[in-house]
Amino acid sequence: MALETASGADVLLYTPSAEELLLEGKAPGRGSLVRELSAGIGFLADFWADRYLKEYIASGGSKIKFITGKTGSGKSHFLQLFSVMAEELDYKTADFSAEDIWLHDFKDIYVEILRQCDLMECLRGCARQVIARMGYGADEIPDGMTFMDYLSSRDMGDALTRREIRLQLKELFLENPLMDNNFALACSLLTGGILGHPVLERQNQELLLGWLRGDKTVKLALLRALGLSPSRITRYNARHMLRSLAEAVRISGRAGLLVCVDDVDILLSRSSLAPLHYTKLRREDTYESIRQLIDEIDSLRNIMFLFAADRELFDNENTGVKSYQALWMRLQNEIVGEHFNRFADIADLDRLAAQAYTPEVLTDMSGRLAAAVHAQEGGANARVISRQEAQEILEGAGLGGVGIPRMVNERTLGGEAYV
Repeated sequence: MALETASGADVLLYTPSAEELLLEGKAPGRGSLVRELSAGIGFLADFWADRYLKEYIASGGSKIKFITGKTGSGKSHFLQLFSVMAEELDYKTADFSAEDIWLHDFKDIYVEILRQCDLMECLRGCARQVIARMGYGADEIPDGMTFMDYLSSRDMGDALTRREIRLQLKELFLENPLMDNNFALACSLLTGGILGHPVLERQNQELLLGWLRGDKTVKLALLRALGLSPSRITRYNARHMLRSLAEAVRISGRAGLLVCVDDVDILLSRSSLAPLHYTKLRREDTYESIRQLIDEIDSLRNIMFLFAADRELFDNENTGVKSYQALWMRLQNEIVGEHFNRFADIADLDRLAAQAYTPEVLTDMSGRLAAAVHAQEGGANARVISRQEAQEILEGAGLGGVGIPRMVNERTLGGEAYV
């Protein structure tokens, strides 16, 4: 991985492997290893995949869920696992930590989602949809040749065909009620550039992409010359832009968009060493932003949000969500049943563990982790816990401030474990 510095020089950054992350006490990432290490959590992950990813979200719905629990209860692992499951079901996914991206300004959230979605890749999918709707197959077009070039090579690039391409772009984007007018026009122009008609110069492509990314250096007057009547992307219109992005993802042929935000409990951190420091005002702005997203979620289509945070975010009445009544009123559960409710909008992984975890699940969890670290140099000391140890962990789970997966991993690795 390379990082471009202010001087323009590239600095190489080392990216640790999944096994190395485990040995450092961190979650393994979204690779195949996260599935191999999953034990017990499928009770919730498989249920959500079936009810939401395969059914509700794919059919045009939208949803916000919150994951909570003690430190070490498996929140990050759950997000990574669910992202992998979503990708397998043909979803676009965006995953980031609140320690890296500001949450109080929804523009920052939108820009990060847009970056991870790779808009041009989405629009290439939209171009394939146009090609299919005109009775052709994208696979029959040679590499390095646009759709318009291909048609011209077969003496079919006449005025009627060009008009049909413009009509298809208009129907997909400009007449789409779910898309912001300027976002739709930008997508239409960019997709036309991919198709080869209407022709879009490279400079104008970069101009459009810069505006969509919220680049403040883009001159709006130049965009007006392309037919747009744009304004700057701000916290006030970013949700509408996100709705447009989700629609572009759907048009491209994807099932939908999954957004996972981890470490939201950084809102409560008072440490000056925290990557991002939230003042009282920024914290309340974040709560208000999430409140607005909840209120407007039904206006979005084919999108699901998951927010993960330590339980203090929901328990702390002075700085947690309970301190912001407008948000808490939308999240609190008036009735809490005896059994874990997999439909609840706040999923408590500690309650899930108390119901779904048995000594057999814990030994299975330990065995999977030990097998993974044995494959990595330095992991030879990992061992599988006994059934008696697993029973001891379950009996003492309610007494401490650490989740069951963390306790299993500490005994397995003989040191720190991941969340």
